[in-house]
Amino acid sequence: MLAVLPHDLQAQAAQRLAVYEPVLRRLLAGLYGGHAGFDAWLGELMASLGALYSARPAELRALDAQRAAQPDWFLSQRMLGYCAYVQNFGGDLNGVAARIPYLQEIGVSYLHLLPFLRARAGENDGGFAVSSFDDVEPALGTNADLDALTTQLRAAGISLCSDFILNHVADDHAWALAAKGGDPAARAMFLTFPDRTMPDRYEATLGQVFPQVAPGNFTHVEAMGGWVWSTFYPYQWDLNYANPAVFAEMAAALLRLANRGIEVFRLDSTAFLWKREGTNSMNQPEAHQILQALRAIVDIVAPGVLLKAEAIVPTRELPAYLGSAGARECHIAYHSSLMAAGWLALSEQGTSVLREVIRNTPDLPQAATWLSYVRCHDDIGWNVLRAEAAAGGHDAKARLARASRFFAGAEGSYAVGATFQSSDPNAAHGTNGMAASLAGLQSAATDEERILALRRLLLLHGLALSFGALPVLYMGDELAMENDDSYLLRPQHAMDSRWLQRPVFDRSRWKGRDYAGTCAGKMYQSLIRMVRVRRQHDALAANAARTLLEEAPDGVLALARGDQFLAVMNFSSQPQSMALPGRWTDCLDGGILDGAVTLEPYAMHWLERGAAA
Repeated sequence: MLAVLPHDLQAQAAQRLAVYEPVLRRLLAGLYGGHAGFDAWLGELMASLGALYSARPAELRALDAQRAAQPDWFLSQRMLGYCAYVQNFGGDLNGVAARIPYLQEIGVSYLHLLPFLRARAGENDGGFAVSSFDDVEPALGTNADLDALTTQLRAAGISLCSDFILNHVADDHAWALAAKGGDPAARAMFLTFPDRTMPDRYEATLGQVFPQVAPGNFTHVEAMGGWVWSTFYPYQWDLNYANPAVFAEMAAALLRLANRGIEVFRLDSTAFLWKREGTNSMNQPEAHQILQALRAIVDIVAPGVLLKAEAIVPTRELPAYLGSAGARECHIAYHSSLMAAGWLALSEQGTSVLREVIRNTPDLPQAATWLSYVRCHDDIGWNVLRAEAAAGGHDAKARLARASRFFAGAEGSYAVGATFQSSDPNAAHGTNGMAASLAGLQSAATDEERILALRRLLLLHGLALSFGALPVLYMGDELAMENDDSYLLRPQHAMDSRWLQRPVFDRSRWKGRDYAGTCAGKMYQSLIRMVRVRRQHDALAANAARTLLEEAPDGVLALARGDQFLAVMNFSSQPQSMALPGRWTDCLDGGILDGAVTLEPYAMHWLERGAAA
């Protein structure tokens, strides 16, 4: 690697290599050491890394050095994320650039734009079927537009996060086209089988991601002379990470994007990277070795870049994706259990499962954090809560199925949502819908119902903002945007209710965000007040101490951050009273509380110890 670097970069690279190259070599030897020519392959990989290191723009290398000197920079309570589809938020990349002042107004420092790279022609799973890792989707702009956007965002103090789909590529990706054309090297990038013998053996223990619209995990492709592994959709072909060429190509693709100014990568479908017969082929040890090897490469070439694991797995399986001091993995992992447990607490008007999730949330390695959120582009997957929902002898399946029915509007619920991907009416299938609709705003018929719906919506955002994580807002939730039913009119989307929560940005709500007479204005102003208060309190940093107060009533979650800050949240429709140790100031409204607090239905208080000055 050093041999291909210019002289002025060699000393810095040598320092990083001394720390991380032994780790990288060990991991790659564990994955690929049995392959003939491993040493030659590793030499080629390191030379490739050197070329990408050399090509990294000076401004980004300076950012690398700054962040390497302060590796916990992203744990600050001043960090706030925002997630959107390019086409829905700004129309194209230039339109997103035009909305940078709005993001600054909110306090955003991290912008996750959902897939914007060139996607499969036709149906493409919302852009997650990638045809090229090196080109922007033409409908969204050009590579030059991406370069301009990252430059403008960086000047505004906002890091751009991009999805990096590790597990699969589209069936019209160059590798897939070459494989269909008979290229043996390209064919080896995928998992292919001449008949159903091995697929059937694998299927015996595999789950199904989309059982209604894409059952099974294998697709027959005539041009391939057999079956291709396709976990998600038939047009998304899983990559064969047992082939070292796949790892090398994907690592280089990630670094090329990093050199365009992308600072955070959401590593999509990380749990599925390694296949093993007799298992569900999720969370395998080799998947973690792959991620750890990518982390070592980033630490060598671009240490200013963050890796975020999209692993929607139970709480007990999450820590592995953040690694340990001796085996660093991703910097950030989604806390999907916390998100789902917040919604479950609303449906049950009790916090037992939410408390269990918090109890089970482990301490993290240094310079690592959870990502907290209220909603996203995907469904609420209830099954991540099976362990916590079973605590105390409960029937977890029945309990989570009730929550799923509740948020689909059953049994007199206020929620307006839709179930997702299950043909079993008793199953705990996923839930889709915009947060405001699930919280009851869409069904509200009176001012009182609208007030309660907004309280529920703010309560969940308050949990995400105060838990101790990197919180991310989903586009439109800050304006209480509701479900988009227009997907039902599009045949390619009508079977996928996730499109309910993928609306176009509502400019009329945005224009009225400063008017408190509307639901959009009330939500926006209340949320921005919370964001600004959060920025002022070190106790709300991601790595500040967190303590669950067990003495709170069942309907209340009380979370101490350090010894000077307390968040109390009422998840029930009834007022709740709770004793307080001493005198506190409400940071959100300036009120003074002494010895006790009574929380109105769905109310939340952020309390700082002592009286206001």
